Amino acid sequence: MFRKLVHTDHDWLLTVVRLVLGIVFFAHGAQKLLGWFGGAGFNATMDSFTHQMGIPAPLALVAIAAEFFGGLGLIVGLLGRVAAFGIICNMLVAVVMVHSHVGLFMNWYGNQQSEGFEYHLLAITLGLAVVVKGSGAFSCDHLLTRPSHESIRQVGRT
Repeated sequence: MFRKLVHTDHDWLLTVVRLVLGIVFFAHGAQKLLGWFGGAGFNATMDSFTHQMGIPAPLALVAIAAEFFGGLGLIVGLLGRVAAFGIICNMLVAVVMVHSHVGLFMNWYGNQQSEGFEYHLLAITLGLAVVVKGSGAFSCDHLLTRPSHESIRQVGRT
């Protein structure tokens, strides 16, 4: 079961998709969890999620963890499918609870109360590629599932 979860091909395009998604979500998660990159930090983010948006505290905590730890997992390619699935769920909830009433487009002119969901669709699509195909080349998942040198030698002898 674990082997199927982490199995991936040596695909460099998946590596690019995984890294871009991982870097973006690690940065967003670090803003929320640690206050890095101009973010509010954990307490302020939890307060905003729970009191202003009405998100239950356990779900707010899961959302922050999905972005931060999911981003890290994607960057190194460890349990990439799980990390991408967490980010997909996070983005789907964000679309439904916060952004769907605004429409597709970002708030370019500052005349809307929120942003549209175009960014979220892109993140969901990139995450879906990782869920379906795996972490790609240069990932911990690939290292965990590649054939050992011994099994390669045995195949060559038969």
